[in-house]
Amino acid sequence: DYTIATWINEYGRVLSTRNFTLTDAAGTEFGRAVTQWAMIDLRSRSALDLSWVGDAHADAIVDAPSPTDKPRKIREVNPAQTVEHKVVYSDIDFNRHVNTMRYIEMMIDMLPVELLMQETPVRFDIHFLRECRYGQTLSVGYEQRGRTALFEIRSDEGTPAVRASIEWK
Repeated sequence: DYTIATWINEYGRVLSTRNFTLTDAAGTEFGRAVTQWAMIDLRSRSALDLSWVGDAHADAIVDAPSPTDKPRKIREVNPAQTVEHKVVYSDIDFNRHVNTMRYIEMMIDMLPVELLMQETPVRFDIHFLRECRYGQTLSVGYEQRGRTALFEIRSDEGTPAVRASIEWK
């Protein structure tokens, strides 16, 4: 058994910050996460201005700090390996873009199985730049830098859509 606590502690112009802690049945914390979310207009597929949300929904904001650092932006990835992935129906969510877990699976599948069997990741950052949608062919790239695996997923136009990093102990 475990418990997930979650709260929103800020709204910016484009992003809201949501926080999570995971505790086991004995009350011991074993995980923390900070996520930042944008809301998109489903017609234009562009981010909405959230400036009004903080005032209109001030009661939703909890005055508690984030339990860990906010996600880092990954500026550059120089993939040593790439694979293609065609976006199929099982990859998309109700917003008709690729589901976050599917992106993570695409990236994890690039890693050597030995690394996954021997090491414990301690930090995962993912930065969404553009949405990927049904029917696109994506290029999933992987670069290893010391104890950090870096990933870049490019759309079929060659534009970076997602960058991520996984750090190990």
